Amino acid sequence: MFDIALLWDVRGLILQGLWNTLWICFFGCLLAVSLGLVLAALRLANPRLFGYPVACYVEICRGIPLLILLFLLYYGGPSIGLRLDAEIAGVTGIGLYGAGYFAEIYRGGFKSIPKGQLEAARMLGISPWHALIRIQIPQMARLIVPPGTNQLIILVKESALISIISVDDLTKNATTIVNQTFQVIEPYLAVALLYWLMIELVARGGYALEKRLANRQPRHVAQKDNSHANG
Repeated sequence: MFDIALLWDVRGLILQGLWNTLWICFFGCLLAVSLGLVLAALRLANPRLFGYPVACYVEICRGIPLLILLFLLYYGGPSIGLRLDAEIAGVTGIGLYGAGYFAEIYRGGFKSIPKGQLEAARMLGISPWHALIRIQIPQMARLIVPPGTNQLIILVKESALISIISVDDLTKNATTIVNQTFQVIEPYLAVALLYWLMIELVARGGYALEKRLANRQPRHVAQKDNSHANG
């Protein structure tokens, strides 16, 4: 029989785990999104200089499981003088791991922009930096929201692995409750529900952003559509 009273008794541990999971996921995903954009921009800005190093970084992220990366940061770091708290190692691991995937998502978005627009910007004397900010990123953003949202969902779910490096997140605290109470169903069902709510929040946020960006049609496209309609 499902014991709701048990969950009320251990609510402190669950809420502590939820808070740790939320802030570690937030900063880890923020690092992944930001670093991925930097890597993609460097790769496109100077392929000869940055193309090979960024491509190697992406392939390493694809080939190494997140858990191994967390082990290297938390347990292997002290051997080279890098001592990180478990929470910081979790944020760093999620960020470095996700950045490789986001770099490819951004690269695909940049590549989908017609080259004629960039050539026109160059002829008008627009600097590459302003072209990136004013032309490329706004158009790329509309294309990368769906795959970017899926990648964020994957990172949130895989964040459960930080419990293995002794971070008091939802998964670790649920296991602690099981070991103390010998009740398995209630703690893990509660944690599953909380993860589901977080994933729903990310998914709905991504859908709302996608819809908003779709409604913000570029000015030149809107003028072109109006000219067709008037003609």
